[in-house]
Amino acid sequence: MNMVLNYLQYLGYILIFPGFLFCFVAGLLLCGIDRKLVARMQKRVGPPVLQPFYDFFKLCGKETIIPTAASKTTFLAAPIVGFAALVVIQLFIPICGFTPFAVLGDIADVIVILYLLLIPAIATIMGGAASGSPYAGVGLSREMVTIISCELPLVLVLLAIGKTVGDAMGTGLTFSMTKIAEYQIHNGSLILHPSMIPAAIAFLMTIPGETGNHPFDAAEAETEICEGLLAEYSGAPLGIFKLSHAVKMLTLTSMFVALFLGGIGTGLLVVDGIIVFALCVVLTAVSISFVHAVTARLKIEQIFKYYWTVVTGLALISLVLAWYGL
Repeated sequence: MNMVLNYLQYLGYILIFPGFLFCFVAGLLLCGIDRKLVARMQKRVGPPVLQPFYDFFKLCGKETIIPTAASKTTFLAAPIVGFAALVVIQLFIPICGFTPFAVLGDIADVIVILYLLLIPAIATIMGGAASGSPYAGVGLSREMVTIISCELPLVLVLLAIGKTVGDAMGTGLTFSMTKIAEYQIHNGSLILHPSMIPAAIAFLMTIPGETGNHPFDAAEAETEICEGLLAEYSGAPLGIFKLSHAVKMLTLTSMFVALFLGGIGTGLLVVDGIIVFALCVVLTAVSISFVHAVTARLKIEQIFKYYWTVVTGLALISLVLAWYGL
Protein backbone atom coordinates (compact mmCIF):
# COMPACT_ATOMS: atom_id res chain seq x y z
CA MET A 1 0.00 0.00 0.00
CA ASN A 2 2.82 2.42 0.90
CA MET A 3 4.48 1.73 -2.44
CA VAL A 4 1.25 2.51 -4.30
CA LEU A 5 0.84 5.76 -2.33
CA ASN A 6 4.43 6.73 -3.12
CA TYR A 7 3.85 6.11 -6.82
CA LEU A 8 0.66 8.19 -6.72
CA GLN A 9 2.54 10.96 -4.90
CA TYR A 10 5.28 11.03 -7.53
CA LEU A 11 2.65 10.93 -10.27
CA GLY A 12 1.06 13.98 -8.65
CA TYR A 13 4.43 15.75 -8.68
CA ILE A 14 4.83 15.00 -12.40
CA LEU A 15 1.30 15.83 -13.52
CA ILE A 16 0.22 18.58 -11.11
CA PHE A 17 2.81 20.43 -9.00
CA PRO A 18 5.53 21.31 -9.83
CA GLY A 19 5.14 19.30 -13.01
CA PHE A 20 2.91 19.57 -16.06
CA LEU A 21 -0.08 21.55 -14.75
CA PHE A 22 2.02 24.05 -12.80
CA CYS A 23 4.40 24.55 -15.74
CA PHE A 24 1.48 25.01 -18.14
CA VAL A 25 -0.43 27.57 -16.05
CA ALA A 26 2.50 29.45 -14.48
CA GLY A 27 4.56 29.49 -17.69
CA LEU A 28 1.81 30.95 -19.87
CA LEU A 29 0.80 33.38 -17.11
CA LEU A 30 4.40 34.55 -16.78
CA CYS A 31 4.58 35.01 -20.56
CA GLY A 32 1.37 37.08 -20.48
CA ILE A 33 2.71 39.28 -17.68
CA ASP A 34 5.98 39.74 -19.61
CA ARG A 35 4.11 40.89 -22.72
CA LYS A 36 1.99 43.27 -20.65
CA LEU A 37 5.06 44.74 -18.93
CA VAL A 38 6.84 45.29 -22.25
CA ALA A 39 3.77 47.03 -23.63
CA ARG A 40 3.52 49.33 -20.61
CA MET A 41 7.22 50.20 -20.85
CA GLN A 42 6.63 51.17 -24.49
CA LYS A 43 3.51 53.17 -23.54
CA ARG A 44 1.14 50.69 -25.23
CA VAL A 45 -1.96 49.00 -23.81
CA GLY A 46 -0.71 45.56 -24.80
CA PRO A 47 -2.58 42.24 -24.98
CA PRO A 48 -4.51 40.78 -22.01
CA VAL A 49 -2.41 38.85 -19.50
CA LEU A 50 -4.32 35.69 -20.48
CA GLN A 51 -3.56 36.14 -24.20
CA PRO A 52 -0.94 33.29 -24.28
CA PHE A 53 -3.68 30.90 -23.07
CA TYR A 54 -6.02 32.08 -25.85
CA ASP A 55 -3.22 31.72 -28.43
CA PHE A 56 -2.30 28.21 -27.28
CA PHE A 57 -5.85 26.83 -27.36
CA LYS A 58 -6.53 28.58 -30.67
CA LEU A 59 -3.45 26.92 -32.21
CA CYS A 60 -4.49 23.54 -30.80
CA GLY A 61 -7.81 23.92 -32.61
CA LYS A 62 -6.19 24.63 -35.99
CA GLU A 63 -5.13 22.12 -38.61
CA THR A 64 -1.57 20.81 -38.43
CA ILE A 65 0.03 21.05 -41.86
CA ILE A 66 3.04 18.84 -42.49
CA PRO A 67 5.32 19.89 -45.41
CA THR A 68 5.78 17.34 -48.17
CA ALA A 69 9.56 17.40 -47.75
CA ALA A 70 9.37 16.99 -43.95
CA SER A 71 10.39 13.96 -41.91
CA LYS A 72 6.98 13.45 -40.28
CA THR A 73 8.04 11.62 -37.10
CA THR A 74 10.82 14.04 -36.16
CA PHE A 75 8.74 17.05 -37.22
CA LEU A 76 5.88 16.10 -34.85
CA ALA A 77 7.94 14.64 -32.00
CA ALA A 78 10.38 17.56 -31.60
CA PRO A 79 8.04 19.98 -29.77
CA ILE A 80 6.81 17.24 -27.40
CA VAL A 81 10.34 16.15 -26.48
CA GLY A 82 11.42 19.74 -25.81
CA PHE A 83 8.43 20.45 -23.59
CA ALA A 84 8.81 17.17 -21.66
CA ALA A 85 12.45 18.03 -20.87
CA LEU A 86 11.42 21.39 -19.38
CA VAL A 87 8.81 19.73 -17.15
CA VAL A 88 11.46 17.28 -15.89
CA ILE A 89 13.86 20.16 -15.11
CA GLN A 90 11.20 21.79 -12.91
CA LEU A 91 11.10 18.60 -10.80
CA PHE A 92 14.78 19.06 -9.89
CA ILE A 93 14.53 22.72 -8.86
CA PRO A 94 13.95 23.29 -5.12
CA ILE A 95 10.98 25.50 -4.32
CA CYS A 96 11.95 27.18 -1.05
CA GLY A 97 13.69 24.02 0.15
CA PHE A 98 11.23 21.50 -1.33
CA THR A 99 12.62 19.30 -4.11
CA PRO A 100 10.08 16.82 -5.56
CA PHE A 101 12.56 14.58 -7.39
CA ALA A 102 15.80 14.79 -5.44
CA VAL A 103 16.83 11.44 -6.95
CA LEU A 104 20.32 12.76 -7.61
CA GLY A 105 20.09 15.34 -4.81
CA ASP A 106 23.50 14.57 -3.32
CA ILE A 107 25.32 13.85 -6.58
CA ALA A 108 24.97 15.94 -9.72
CA ASP A 109 21.51 17.31 -10.39
CA VAL A 110 22.98 20.66 -11.57
CA ILE A 111 24.80 18.75 -14.31
CA VAL A 112 21.56 16.91 -15.14
CA ILE A 113 19.76 20.26 -15.43
CA LEU A 114 22.48 21.59 -17.75
CA TYR A 115 22.04 18.59 -20.05
CA LEU A 116 18.25 18.83 -19.94
CA LEU A 117 18.35 22.56 -20.75
CA LEU A 118 19.99 21.69 -24.07
CA ILE A 119 17.18 19.33 -25.09
CA PRO A 120 14.50 21.98 -25.89
CA ALA A 121 16.97 23.91 -28.09
CA ILE A 122 18.16 20.72 -29.80
CA ALA A 123 14.54 19.61 -30.27
CA THR A 124 13.77 22.95 -31.95
CA ILE A 125 16.80 22.53 -34.22
CA MET A 126 15.79 18.96 -35.09
CA GLY A 127 12.22 20.04 -35.81
CA GLY A 128 13.39 22.89 -38.01
CA ALA A 129 15.82 20.64 -39.86
CA ALA A 130 13.09 18.01 -40.35
CA SER A 131 10.75 20.57 -41.95
CA GLY A 132 12.89 20.90 -45.07
CA SER A 133 12.47 24.69 -45.14
CA PRO A 134 15.40 26.93 -46.24
CA TYR A 135 14.24 29.52 -43.68
CA ALA A 136 14.52 26.87 -40.97
CA GLY A 137 18.04 26.07 -42.20
CA VAL A 138 19.12 29.66 -41.56
CA GLY A 139 17.31 29.70 -38.23
CA LEU A 140 18.88 26.50 -36.93
CA SER A 141 22.40 27.72 -37.68
CA ARG A 142 21.65 30.88 -35.70
CA GLU A 143 20.13 28.83 -32.87
CA MET A 144 23.30 26.74 -32.64
CA VAL A 145 25.43 29.89 -32.32
CA THR A 146 23.12 31.19 -29.57
CA ILE A 147 23.42 27.90 -27.66
CA ILE A 148 27.22 28.02 -27.85
CA SER A 149 27.17 31.67 -26.75
CA CYS A 150 25.02 31.09 -23.66
CA GLU A 151 26.44 27.82 -22.36
CA LEU A 152 29.90 29.06 -21.32
CA PRO A 153 28.72 31.84 -18.95
CA LEU A 154 26.01 29.55 -17.54
CA VAL A 155 28.57 26.82 -16.75
CA LEU A 156 30.93 29.36 -15.13
CA VAL A 157 28.09 30.68 -12.94
CA LEU A 158 27.20 27.19 -11.76
CA LEU A 159 30.87 26.40 -11.07
CA ALA A 160 31.16 29.58 -8.96
CA ILE A 161 28.07 28.62 -6.95
CA GLY A 162 29.23 25.02 -6.54
CA LYS A 163 32.65 26.12 -5.31
CA THR A 164 31.24 28.68 -2.84
CA VAL A 165 28.69 26.29 -1.33
CA GLY A 166 31.01 23.28 -1.45
CA ASP A 167 33.81 25.06 0.42
CA ALA A 168 31.38 26.33 3.06
CA MET A 169 29.97 22.81 3.59
CA GLY A 170 33.36 21.10 3.46
CA THR A 171 32.70 19.12 0.26
CA GLY A 172 35.05 21.07 -2.03
CA LEU A 173 32.76 21.41 -5.05
CA THR A 174 29.07 20.52 -5.06
CA PHE A 175 26.65 20.08 -7.95
CA SER A 176 23.66 19.35 -5.71
CA MET A 177 20.66 21.68 -5.91
CA THR A 178 19.49 20.20 -2.60
CA LYS A 179 22.73 21.16 -0.84
CA ILE A 180 22.69 24.63 -2.41
CA ALA A 181 19.14 25.12 -1.11
CA GLU A 182 20.08 23.72 2.32
CA TYR A 183 23.09 26.01 2.57
CA GLN A 184 20.96 29.08 1.86
CA ILE A 185 18.33 28.07 4.43
CA HIS A 186 21.00 28.11 7.16
CA ASN A 187 23.31 30.85 5.88
CA GLY A 188 21.12 33.25 3.91
CA SER A 189 20.72 33.84 0.19
CA LEU A 190 23.80 33.54 -2.02
CA ILE A 191 23.04 36.88 -3.64
CA LEU A 192 24.05 38.51 -0.33
CA HIS A 193 27.62 37.26 -0.86
CA PRO A 194 29.61 40.03 -2.61
CA SER A 195 31.49 37.47 -4.72
CA MET A 196 28.20 36.08 -6.07
CA ILE A 197 26.77 39.39 -7.30
CA PRO A 198 28.59 39.29 -10.70
CA ALA A 199 27.41 35.67 -11.14
CA ALA A 200 23.82 36.66 -10.37
CA ILE A 201 23.95 39.48 -12.92
CA ALA A 202 25.50 37.12 -15.49
CA PHE A 203 22.73 34.56 -14.91
CA LEU A 204 20.03 37.20 -15.37
CA MET A 205 21.71 38.36 -18.57
CA THR A 206 21.77 34.76 -19.82
CA ILE A 207 18.02 34.22 -19.45
CA PRO A 208 16.93 36.26 -22.54
CA GLY A 209 19.46 34.45 -24.73
CA GLU A 210 18.49 31.00 -23.43
CA THR A 211 14.80 31.70 -24.01
CA GLY A 212 15.31 33.39 -27.39
CA ASN A 213 13.59 36.60 -26.34
CA HIS A 214 14.02 39.92 -28.13
CA PRO A 215 16.70 41.16 -28.79
CA PHE A 216 18.23 37.65 -28.76
CA ASP A 217 15.68 36.09 -31.12
CA ALA A 218 17.92 35.97 -34.19
CA ALA A 219 16.87 32.37 -34.93
CA GLU A 220 13.19 33.36 -35.28
CA ALA A 221 13.40 36.96 -36.51
CA GLU A 222 10.10 37.49 -38.36
CA THR A 223 11.38 40.45 -40.39
CA GLU A 224 14.51 38.60 -41.56
CA ILE A 225 13.81 34.89 -41.99
CA CYS A 226 10.04 34.46 -41.69
CA GLU A 227 9.96 32.84 -38.21
CA GLY A 228 13.06 30.78 -39.04
CA LEU A 229 12.95 27.45 -37.25
CA LEU A 230 9.18 27.59 -36.83
CA ALA A 231 8.39 28.73 -40.40
CA GLU A 232 6.67 25.46 -41.37
CA TYR A 233 4.96 24.74 -38.04
CA SER A 234 1.24 25.20 -37.48
CA GLY A 235 -1.56 23.94 -35.27
CA ALA A 236 -0.85 22.04 -32.06
CA PRO A 237 2.92 21.50 -32.67
CA LEU A 238 3.40 25.26 -33.02
CA GLY A 239 1.31 25.74 -29.88
CA ILE A 240 3.57 23.35 -27.96
CA PHE A 241 6.66 25.25 -29.14
CA LYS A 242 5.09 28.50 -27.91
CA LEU A 243 4.23 26.78 -24.61
CA SER A 244 7.82 25.52 -24.27
CA HIS A 245 9.10 29.07 -24.75
CA ALA A 246 6.89 30.27 -21.88
CA VAL A 247 7.82 27.34 -19.62
CA LYS A 248 11.53 27.90 -20.26
CA MET A 249 11.15 31.46 -18.98
CA LEU A 250 9.58 30.03 -15.82
CA THR A 251 12.23 27.31 -15.49
CA LEU A 252 15.22 29.63 -15.76
CA THR A 253 13.82 32.31 -13.47
CA SER A 254 12.77 29.75 -10.85
CA MET A 255 16.25 28.26 -11.15
CA PHE A 256 17.70 31.71 -10.45
CA VAL A 257 15.48 31.95 -7.36
CA ALA A 258 16.67 28.54 -6.15
CA LEU A 259 20.36 29.30 -6.78
CA PHE A 260 20.57 32.86 -5.48
CA LEU A 261 17.46 33.62 -3.40
CA GLY A 262 17.00 30.41 -1.39
CA GLY A 263 16.00 30.32 2.26
CA ILE A 264 12.93 32.54 1.83
CA GLY A 265 10.36 29.78 2.41
CA THR A 266 7.49 29.71 4.89
CA GLY A 267 7.17 25.94 5.11
CA LEU A 268 3.74 26.03 3.43
CA LEU A 269 4.02 24.51 -0.05
CA VAL A 270 1.26 26.57 -1.68
CA VAL A 271 2.53 29.83 -0.17
CA ASP A 272 6.10 29.01 -1.17
CA GLY A 273 4.96 28.29 -4.72
CA ILE A 274 3.27 31.70 -4.86
CA ILE A 275 6.43 33.37 -3.50
CA VAL A 276 8.58 31.68 -6.14
CA PHE A 277 6.22 32.69 -8.94
CA ALA A 278 6.10 36.29 -7.68
CA LEU A 279 9.90 36.40 -7.67
CA CYS A 280 9.92 34.91 -11.17
CA VAL A 281 7.65 37.71 -12.37
CA VAL A 282 9.96 40.37 -10.91
CA LEU A 283 13.11 38.74 -12.29
CA THR A 284 11.54 38.27 -15.71
CA ALA A 285 10.67 41.96 -15.74
CA VAL A 286 14.31 42.77 -14.98
CA SER A 287 16.06 40.27 -17.23
CA ILE A 288 13.70 40.06 -20.21
CA SER A 289 11.00 42.71 -20.30
CA PHE A 290 13.24 45.71 -19.68
CA VAL A 291 15.83 44.55 -22.22
CA HIS A 292 13.06 43.84 -24.73
CA ALA A 293 11.54 47.26 -24.24
CA VAL A 294 14.68 49.35 -24.65
CA THR A 295 16.98 47.38 -26.98
CA ALA A 296 16.97 46.88 -30.74
CA ARG A 297 17.34 43.36 -32.16
CA LEU A 298 20.94 42.15 -32.14
CA LYS A 299 22.64 40.41 -35.03
CA ILE A 300 23.92 36.90 -34.43
CA GLU A 301 27.58 37.97 -34.29
CA GLN A 302 26.66 40.65 -31.73
CA ILE A 303 24.96 38.03 -29.57
CA PHE A 304 28.06 35.83 -29.63
CA LYS A 305 30.36 38.74 -28.78
CA TYR A 306 28.03 39.97 -26.01
CA TYR A 307 27.91 36.63 -24.20
CA TRP A 308 31.55 35.66 -24.64
CA THR A 309 32.87 39.01 -23.42
CA VAL A 310 30.55 40.89 -21.06
CA VAL A 311 28.51 38.01 -19.56
CA THR A 312 31.37 35.50 -19.47
CA GLY A 313 33.60 38.15 -17.87
CA LEU A 314 31.11 38.69 -15.03
CA ALA A 315 30.75 34.95 -14.43
CA LEU A 316 34.53 34.51 -14.49
CA ILE A 317 34.98 37.23 -11.85
CA SER A 318 32.68 35.33 -9.46
CA LEU A 319 34.42 32.03 -10.21
CA VAL A 320 37.89 33.46 -9.47
CA LEU A 321 36.65 35.09 -6.24
CA ALA A 322 34.97 31.84 -5.17
CA TRP A 323 38.04 29.78 -6.01
CA TYR A 324 40.22 31.91 -3.76
CA GLY A 325 37.59 31.99 -1.01
CA LEU A 326 36.96 35.73 -1.26
